[in-house]
Amino acid sequence: MAVESEYSPDADRIMSVSLGPQHPGAGHFRIKLWLDGDYVVRSEPDPGYVHRGEEKMGEYRNYIQNVPHLERPEILDSSNTLFPYALGVDELMNSKIPPRGQYLRVIMSEINRIISHMYFLAIQGYFMGHTTMITWCMGDRDFWIDLGERIGGARVTFAYIIPGGVRNDIPAYAIEKGLKTCDWFVKRMDEYEKIFFSNPMVHQRSDKIGYLSREDAIAYGATGTVARASGLSFDVRKDEPYSSYEDFEFKVPVLNQGDSWARAYVALLDMREAVKIIRQALKKLPEGSVRLKIGPQPRVPPGEVYSRIEAARGEYSYHIISDGSPRPYRLKIGSPSFKNLRVLPQLLKNVHVADIPVIYWGLNYWPVSADR
Repeated sequence: MAVESEYSPDADRIMSVSLGPQHPGAGHFRIKLWLDGDYVVRSEPDPGYVHRGEEKMGEYRNYIQNVPHLERPEILDSSNTLFPYALGVDELMNSKIPPRGQYLRVIMSEINRIISHMYFLAIQGYFMGHTTMITWCMGDRDFWIDLGERIGGARVTFAYIIPGGVRNDIPAYAIEKGLKTCDWFVKRMDEYEKIFFSNPMVHQRSDKIGYLSREDAIAYGATGTVARASGLSFDVRKDEPYSSYEDFEFKVPVLNQGDSWARAYVALLDMREAVKIIRQALKKLPEGSVRLKIGPQPRVPPGEVYSRIEAARGEYSYHIISDGSPRPYRLKIGSPSFKNLRVLPQLLKNVHVADIPVIYWGLNYWPVSADR
């Protein structure tokens, strides 16, 4: 929260320090801080410590070879990292994905949304001093990783959503397992409400901390939970439905508090809606094939496309230009972490140093995804 300053900063008292990049809570990211005692006078994000050259690598590999490495910057949300890439390539190739493949894309996307949010809440709880939250979330998250493995055959980085559909069909037993996991998790989230979101200590550490107004959320181009916690109702799944999302009933959670507590609670509400979508998709799963046969080195017709989806952290997009060869001529990634980074200096004005971790992680910023 931008508190009322009762002092006039004296230049002789200002101390410049760095938070990160070696700090374990920063995640290979640095924030330059200018402090007057216990107050942050000014801050400046300094990203770029985990730049991997994903966009340039994408231009030196063919459209299928790009699948496994493009999900690496967003390991916690790997399926939603590949989703817009696959949609873009499908559009360039004028591909009509089989309905069963569309549903399986949605199922894995929502599974990954839960996996990502669980990690977010685990670290946010830890930064608030609520160590039970990190043990619960990390343990429960593994049930969803296990379900993703049963469907796609790999753990964490599933490489499941590909151009033309999905890599393989879902085993019959995984459908029943998925429905049971949904039933269990609905009850489990009620326990999270009690132990974490209703906890007086959590409210004390996060209420009115890192306040972002709806107007500022729009002005800074915030996305995902950051925007929706500030009253901005935008979700690509609803506003620009893709891959059969129009077939499912779900709500877009929106809160108006605009603080660190609201950004965490929106993630919990997101998971409740994700469970609804997964359950509907598993029950209504169409029959038929799950992908098109496009070959290991498809030649994509010349063209240009911009595709986006609603990932766990917000709007994730690709700008792809094809020159008719088996490789993209240009590939540009737009990650939600980089978009939300713009609000950090605004949120850190005149706050206590002890509030920095709660505000910083409340943005659910992932340095590897932003740097790409």
